[in-house]
Amino acid sequence: MFEYEFMQRAFIVGSILAGILPCIGLPILLKRLSMMGDTLSHASLAGVAIGLCFGFNPLLGSVVACIVAGLSIEIISARLKAYQEISTVIVLAASIGLAGIFTSLAGNSNSISSYLFGSIVTIGDLEFYLVIAVAALVVSTYKILYNRLYLSVFDPQSAPLLGINTKLLSFVFSFLVAITISIAAKTIGSLIVSSLLVVPVISAMQFSKTYRSTLGISMLLSVLAVYAGLYISYIYNLRPGAVIVLLSVGILIVSLICKRK
Repeated sequence: MFEYEFMQRAFIVGSILAGILPCIGLPILLKRLSMMGDTLSHASLAGVAIGLCFGFNPLLGSVVACIVAGLSIEIISARLKAYQEISTVIVLAASIGLAGIFTSLAGNSNSISSYLFGSIVTIGDLEFYLVIAVAALVVSTYKILYNRLYLSVFDPQSAPLLGINTKLLSFVFSFLVAITISIAAKTIGSLIVSSLLVVPVISAMQFSKTYRSTLGISMLLSVLAVYAGLYISYIYNLRPGAVIVLLSVGILIVSLICKRK
């Protein structure tokens, strides 16, 4: 299997995404914004359709659409503080509408389908190096913001008193979420990335009670699902993204059963 360059790239990209997605997914889950991943994945699909319709790189359209959608969620949630979760629903509805319209105008169903379910084993040079660059940016920024992000998640009222600019922090984090999901949507699929964003984190929560250990376990489970998914998809000629997310759900079910016992 590892004699093929496309499988080598798939495992490298899979390892990178398995490492950074839980970093983004854990704060999202703790903020009760688990729908944000689904919203931005649909926004990425709208960006792809717009790119195909107007003739520019669909990946660029995906990145821009995710950034706009992520910042829109922050702006709407700031205005609707009592109903912050509604912001994701509003942006999700707009994204689905735009995706539907521009998909019809683009008329390229094959390209759209590749973004729906991903193509981690067929990524080109641009996507490969872009994933590496985005991962480096996300990891470095996440490390810098780790303590402030931790405090803002668990005690948002006290965070400003400690000198934390919560508004700026939220916008920066939304930007990181947007670029991560836009890149992951191309490789594992826009319909799948939201599940991989939160399911390993939920599984890790069954075994751990602290933030740091939950993050570590979720990364481990995510890597396990990615590696097993790539191997199974290679053996049986299946879509890797779909296999990976089903394995993640299977791990979650096992973790819930083990916790109950």
